[in-house]
Amino acid sequence: MSSTFHGLETSLRGLRTHQSALQTTGHNIANASTPGYSRQRVNFTQTEAFPAPGRNRPQIPGQLGTGVEAGSVQRVRESFLDLQFRGESTKSGYWSARSDALQKMEEIMNEPSDHGLGKTMDRFWQSLQDLAVNPEDSGARSVVRERGKALAETFNYLSGSLNSIKDDIKLQINNSADTISSNAEQINDLNRQIGELEPHGYLPNDLYDKRDLLVDQLSELANVKVSKVDSGGDDLEIAEGKYTIQLIDDSGTAIGTLVDGEKLNWNELKVGYQDGKANSFTLTEYDKDGTATGGSDAIDFTAKGKLLGQIEAYNEVYPKMLSKLDEMAFQFANEFNAVHSGGYGLDQNDPNTNTGKFFFNELTESKDVASLIKLHSDITGTDGLNNIAASNDGNAGDGSNALDLSDVKDKELSFDSSDTTIQSFYEGVIGEMAMDTQQANRLMNNSETLKQSVEERRQSVSGVSLDEEMTRMMQFQHAYNAAARNITSIDEMLDRIINGMGRVGR
Repeated sequence: MSSTFHGLETSLRGLRTHQSALQTTGHNIANASTPGYSRQRVNFTQTEAFPAPGRNRPQIPGQLGTGVEAGSVQRVRESFLDLQFRGESTKSGYWSARSDALQKMEEIMNEPSDHGLGKTMDRFWQSLQDLAVNPEDSGARSVVRERGKALAETFNYLSGSLNSIKDDIKLQINNSADTISSNAEQINDLNRQIGELEPHGYLPNDLYDKRDLLVDQLSELANVKVSKVDSGGDDLEIAEGKYTIQLIDDSGTAIGTLVDGEKLNWNELKVGYQDGKANSFTLTEYDKDGTATGGSDAIDFTAKGKLLGQIEAYNEVYPKMLSKLDEMAFQFANEFNAVHSGGYGLDQNDPNTNTGKFFFNELTESKDVASLIKLHSDITGTDGLNNIAASNDGNAGDGSNALDLSDVKDKELSFDSSDTTIQSFYEGVIGEMAMDTQQANRLMNNSETLKQSVEERRQSVSGVSLDEEMTRMMQFQHAYNAAARNITSIDEMLDRIINGMGRVGR
């Protein structure tokens, strides 16, 4: 037979359980705008019925319910959506890094425009044609020298600006590597805290959220794989355990470990540079106290993400453009000097002394030519204007060599890729850059759209909806009030039994 006060205990459990649900709802509402927060719910569980079933109680045909209890407070999270989001975040980070690097390059090259290298070269060719018409005019000669100087300075500016952006990308690479290491250390610290709580039957939901937010940030920088390690002890079945995080390549093969959930160690990622390239990557292991264990492994960093996009921009994209500019400046300057040195300057007294001179400085190899090209001292000196070789025969009125100089733009030269004209070569370089930028922008937008779509689905599961929380709050409030009213009813019944029994006739 159940106790006289059985109903009070049942209703009291309902009060306490729905009070916990109301407190959890309030916690959700308070964190509606907290980044990375996952809404939480109280898992209601029926308490054991009375009496407990057994073969020694055959006289009782059924059992009496004893109420409800808050079994656990669990965060609402869908691991499959997390996996999808991190995959799209990795792609978005990679293509955004490439897109950013290429857009900066486009801004520097500034083509087509009135201030780019192409227009500057056109003006230089035009000045030579004008000189061919008036080879004795000092004004025309002055224009040729100034536009030649402007052309050399444009090469210098482009080379310097591209190298400056390349140096900035190096800083970004170091910053991304430091962020990866910092996140790994923080995740390891959260692993340690979670590993201390879960064995006692707790669910550290807020620690889970902090850890997953760090993993989300990590996934943008590099492609990572998350594996769970049980904490052991009396951990609940729904406990999420500790995380082991590995860097993986496109095929899913692990290339290095950032966080070891078993040993509670983490690894610091360092990038090394040689010959202007980021070409060495090491993982140095630290224990949970932040002490280096002495283990340091070299890895082949192929984990797609923002960091790899920056590395490719630093190692390939910018060096390729700089190399093309150097090659173009080298071929142009040498061919122009060859034609110029075969002509004659403006010296009617002794034409033979005013030939064989260079217009640009002498260049022996193509390395860094775009940053080094400038007018020859014979052209910038006191008699520089007269040294411009406009004539083919030494006569002051002959401008045929100026025409030959202007025809250099249409002459096929031997570039590494093919034999073509300077103008066609430059147009090909700009066209390739434009196509690469367009592809990077398109794939960045596509991956960002997919990432946002997955995030919306993830928020529909894990995010806090104020309308939904208000509905739940009213539901729990009514249940709480009903349990309280039930206690009042039982109290009145017990009052009649205790205080009213035996008073006959009153």
